[in-house]
Amino acid sequence: MSRPFKCRHIKFLPEVTYFKPAGIPLKNLEEISLNLEEVEAIRLKDIEGLEQEECASRMGISRPTFQRVLVSARNKIANALINGKALRIEGGHYLIKTPEDSKNTVSEPETT
Repeated sequence: MSRPFKCRHIKFLPEVTYFKPAGIPLKNLEEISLNLEEVEAIRLKDIEGLEQEECASRMGISRPTFQRVLVSARNKIANALINGKALRIEGGHYLIKTPEDSKNTVSEPETT
C-alpha cells in the first residue's frame, strides 16, 4: 500500500494562468502544465529569495520534497521557453493558506 499524498500549502493564486510564444497559433503549440505547488515553489525560492528549508516549512513539506517540486517547475519552465511551448498553470494537490490562517488552519484541499 502506498503512502497517501500530502497536500502542499500555497498562498498565491496567479491571475494569469496561460503563456504562449507570440506569433504562433495556439493550435500549433505543444502545451506544458505547471501545477500550483510548482508555481508556489518558484515564488518562494526565486522571487522571495528564501532558503529551501524555509520554503519547505511554508509549504508544509520536507526539504527533499521541496527540492523535487522546484526542479520539476524549473525544468518545465525551461522546456517551454527554450522549445517554444505554451505553459498552462493549473491543478495540483494543495491547500490554500490565507493570511487569516495564523493558527495553521487551512481551507479545504483543491485537487485536479
